[in-house]
Amino acid sequence: MAGHPVQVWWARLEDARAGLRGLLDPVERVRYEATVDPAGKGRFLVGCALSRLVLGELLGLAPADVPLRRVCPRCGGPHGKVRLAPPPDGPGDAPPASDSSITFSVTHSGALVGVAVCRGGEVGLDVEESHGDMDVDSAARVALSDAELAALYARPAAERQPAFLRTWTRKEAVLKALGVGLGVPPRELEVSGPEQPPSVLAWPARFATRPPVTSMADMVVDGVHPAAVAVAVTGAGHGAGAGRGEAAAVRLTSHDGSQVLAGYDR
Repeated sequence: MAGHPVQVWWARLEDARAGLRGLLDPVERVRYEATVDPAGKGRFLVGCALSRLVLGELLGLAPADVPLRRVCPRCGGPHGKVRLAPPPDGPGDAPPASDSSITFSVTHSGALVGVAVCRGGEVGLDVEESHGDMDVDSAARVALSDAELAALYARPAAERQPAFLRTWTRKEAVLKALGVGLGVPPRELEVSGPEQPPSVLAWPARFATRPPVTSMADMVVDGVHPAAVAVAVTGAGHGAGAGRGEAAAVRLTSHDGSQVLAGYDR
């Protein structure tokens, strides 16, 4: 399977500034104002603003006019995976087919914020800020399968955090591409080892009989922080054995999201 082209923009918490608030729609503004944690507030603002600026350029729309929609599949609340909304006035107002195929994913960890955009598949992006005080043992028990746990603890202690974070970013990217997030226990999804090309080895039960075709790629941000991208295709043309260790490389392009935000001077 040929990999899908994915573009990723990276920005920082320090890029948050008051002028970006004018890009938020009413739902985003309510969530922004309700966020108490200053860092969380800044990350949300940067993620929304960067998404709107990038997608607006691709769609030929003003950033504030990009139709974003968040709907939780479980409760219907405005906090699910963010997507481009369908046109409200029927097919006559739909964007061209090449634009309507766009999907995107937002991630943040610590001071890092990323936005990935893809055409023709559901994209998921994850980044994890690498730091020394992480409780790897507790996180691994929740996130890793039995086989992955055994492989992790076969490593010297000093290697466990980077190995875990590489595995976790891959899992999170896949779950985000599928639109399920942590609604599926990550222990049920098994991925290849950190030194191996990224691929899915075992799917959660709900996907096992017809797994999606999945492309994956690893990234490193600022030379330190692991990140991963996954693209899932669940429609026509997806074969019965696809996705089982056969993931093709994503055609990945990285961009400076901080520069995009700095160029918005309102």
